[in-house]
Amino acid sequence: MTRYERLAQGMAAEIRSGNLKPGARMPSLRQIIAQHGVSQSTAARAYYLLEQWGLVLAEERSGYFVAPPAKPGHGAAKRAASAGEAGEMDETDETATVDISELVFSVLDAAKRPGIVPLGSAFPSPLLFPMARLAKSLGLAARSVSPWSTVVDLPPGNENLRRQIALRYMRVGISQPAEDIVVTNGALEALNLCLMAVTQPGDVVAVESPGFYVALQAIERLGLRAVEIPVDGATGLDLEALAHALERHPIRACWFMTNFQNPTGVTLSAAKKQALVELLAQHQVPLIEDDVYGELHYAPHYPPPALAFDRHGLVMHCGSFSKTLAPGYRVGWASAGRFAARVQRLKLMTTLSASIPVQAGIADYLEHGGYERHLKKIRLSMQSQRDAMIDAIARWLPEGTRHTNPEGGYFLWLSFPARIDAMALHRLAIERGISVAPGPLFSATHGFENCIRLNYGHPWSPRIDEAIRTLGELLVHPEVRARDA
Repeated sequence: MTRYERLAQGMAAEIRSGNLKPGARMPSLRQIIAQHGVSQSTAARAYYLLEQWGLVLAEERSGYFVAPPAKPGHGAAKRAASAGEAGEMDETDETATVDISELVFSVLDAAKRPGIVPLGSAFPSPLLFPMARLAKSLGLAARSVSPWSTVVDLPPGNENLRRQIALRYMRVGISQPAEDIVVTNGALEALNLCLMAVTQPGDVVAVESPGFYVALQAIERLGLRAVEIPVDGATGLDLEALAHALERHPIRACWFMTNFQNPTGVTLSAAKKQALVELLAQHQVPLIEDDVYGELHYAPHYPPPALAFDRHGLVMHCGSFSKTLAPGYRVGWASAGRFAARVQRLKLMTTLSASIPVQAGIADYLEHGGYERHLKKIRLSMQSQRDAMIDAIARWLPEGTRHTNPEGGYFLWLSFPARIDAMALHRLAIERGISVAPGPLFSATHGFENCIRLNYGHPWSPRIDEAIRTLGELLVHPEVRARDA
């Protein structure tokens, strides 16, 4: 057990014993450092764990306070239980059987209502994509597709498309053989096939916390168990926590986003990506790298994925054109390293092939349609929309609201200073024609009750600005503030 875990366990015991009552102010970081002789990082990590377990709540400029007792079955109760009643966590306590799909489906179904302001959507606006030029490429491809392509273009996929994808890897200095690239029905299938290739039911998979709910749903569907690795909104994945988890658990795979992570938007530095790859190589644990937002960078250059540092074939890099070019075309890929043959066989055994005309059409567009010009345009739009949303947050949401400041993608992660109920906020917002993505969607233990994710991937408008103003009003609603009681 690390120092910050021991420190958190000691404070958790004081809370559970009743020595620290609900609402009581916890010692400040400075007091913890002086009393226990630990670093500021250790003290901060201890409080982060206590927040994860639902035992304390952070108040902007005020410090940490003991949380009120959780309702039976509430996510906080689950996390408090995972802290261990005897002060020592065993392996079973730290891994979670995932049960997230019902929550995800209920939130997504509500967001489908006509006319909704899609702040909770996972997709950018279709108005940002070159649909007419894509249709031209698809028409050309459909007229020229050979009858034999129904056999030739079976997995690993259309040769010209795989060659175009390999050329895009070369643009960021990665030599990736086209024969190791498997074309899939979107990145979601690529990610699922990679997970299936390296796990069996009951295995443990490391996921981000907060992390994209699709990873949690895949783990749930395959009968796997999750161990959550904290993600900081400024620095990204906690490599120290990952190293500790690798020592304590038989982790069979990691599923991480290293560029513009969903939901926080944070990107790992190149040094952290290299350290991540080296750490996993020491344990021979494969990394499933979800990099669907990498092309949506605002800086001049694509931040190299973890794949760029892989020397052992352990990184299974998954990408897609759904977030940058053609959402409805459902074309993604996996560059699966030493597991490429296994992923290809699984593709054949499950869905057989991605659409052959669509593969040929996207290959034509990549070669002749001006993809780079399109990317420059969509990046400028996303950056402008991010700035407009941050400005609206400053004007309409409560003082002390914290948000990430991503350099790519189209998501902002918001943390509120008060003890708000994000699920209640979601319900009330839907009634007013606004969708948000509540924090519990992004955790195996339904945590992050005072957080939401907002999508800024739609052209800014007075309607969106008004929606942010409405969220500000809802944040003081009694149902949303019920956790203050």
